[in-house]
Amino acid sequence: MKRFLLVCLSLALCLGAPLVNSQDTSSQSQAAATATAKNSSTKNARGISDSEIAAAKASHKVWVNLDTGIYHKGGPWYGKTKNGKFMTADDAKKAGYKPAKRD
Repeated sequence: MKRFLLVCLSLALCLGAPLVNSQDTSSQSQAAATATAKNSSTKNARGISDSEIAAAKASHKVWVNLDTGIYHKGGPWYGKTKNGKFMTADDAKKAGYKPAKRD
């Protein structure tokens, strides 16, 4: 009987420890995912925050994609392309950039 209890206890400890560790790891993973989601929702790949994009839109600036030479007044590419910058539409036109056909 004692041997049976020792075996059961040993199994419980062996099986219980990984479950506890996996729960801790799961909690840590969820915390890391939440932190990443917060960071990704506030900054894009270029390191431009959502508030910076909103401020640029409010001041009527366009987003110039320096690789394509096209500027965006809004839409999915506004502030999102890898190589770009904010400027006024007049400055973008003077620099030779063309407006996007669809925004």
